[in-house]
Amino acid sequence: MTIRGRLTALSVAGAAALGLITAPAIAAPNRPQDTDQVAVFGHRGASGYRPEHTLASYELAARMGADYIEPDLVPTKDGVLVARHENEIGGTTDVAAHPEFADRKTTKVIDGTSLIGWFTEDFTLAELKTLRAKERIPAIRPDNTIYDGRYEVPTFQEVLDLRERLSRELHREIGVAPETKHPSYFAKLGLPLEPGVVEALTRSGLNRPNAKVAVQSFEVGNLKELDQVLRVQLVQLISNSGAPRDFIESGDPRTYTDLVKPEGLREIAGYADVIGPDTKVVLPVNADGFLTKPTTVVADAHAAGLEVVPYTVRAENNFLPADFRSSAAPAAFGDVFGFFRALFDQGIDGIFSDQPDIAVTARDEFAATHR
Repeated sequence: MTIRGRLTALSVAGAAALGLITAPAIAAPNRPQDTDQVAVFGHRGASGYRPEHTLASYELAARMGADYIEPDLVPTKDGVLVARHENEIGGTTDVAAHPEFADRKTTKVIDGTSLIGWFTEDFTLAELKTLRAKERIPAIRPDNTIYDGRYEVPTFQEVLDLRERLSRELHREIGVAPETKHPSYFAKLGLPLEPGVVEALTRSGLNRPNAKVAVQSFEVGNLKELDQVLRVQLVQLISNSGAPRDFIESGDPRTYTDLVKPEGLREIAGYADVIGPDTKVVLPVNADGFLTKPTTVVADAHAAGLEVVPYTVRAENNFLPADFRSSAAPAAFGDVFGFFRALFDQGIDGIFSDQPDIAVTARDEFAATHR
């Protein structure tokens, strides 16, 4: 079942009738089919309104209408998967205020980048549970800081349990889109992510073809590995620059640019169902930040049998293309509806957003004028 198909099944028959359906026909350029079924992914939950990767953020995203919630996954020292954007947690927790962990501060090289801080793989789950989350970008989202110190770092299983409860309460199936972070790095530490992902999804009854699950990775090798054991959708994430880390480490000269060429997309279709490109891969910007000519990536991906779910639309000027900024104030909201329309015009199948309520409204408004 496709990303759009899962939503269509819900709208037609309800959550109890989820099942395999025929994939929708590919839409003509600039006129996406079934636009009202474009999936909204709550990026790190509703991270525009709550500290990211907290149960409160995920719950708010679902209650705002998100079709999927998205936990990024990293392991603890004792091998438990927890939801953090990165394994360095100095910027997203109050760990620096815990003197008992002062000696854990260190320098590590993660995927070629040197980082100073505290890292999940140096903490047991019990130790992490003594920490509290905080807003990652307080200069842009100062209002979110009132929630600093209120929420724990959740485990993947806790996120799945929340998803199940919210599906019952909201009378619709809430999807989950876990991202495996730095899989090559953690595999070398003896803390592979993949077994924990498979175990948790299986335990929760979600390792099945009609489950509303989409597992993501910026690397290729671990998606191919997961393709052998998972029955859910897999998402090949595509950065606007660089190359998959496992390609770099194995000497494969290909880059993300190569992966979105027709030949690369056909290869991806052999192990994944969806590509998740940076919005700039779909709508490039010039050196001044203004949009240039759209690429053919969406049409090429559809031709290869892949769906397209770009990341990430954020409402603040700081993150928008220059065309849609309302002012020079980085934290002020710009014309995010205009940016959504530009992306929907390309025929995308889903979208990641920090403000899922705005994404849902933009999707529904666009659908009403493109039937």
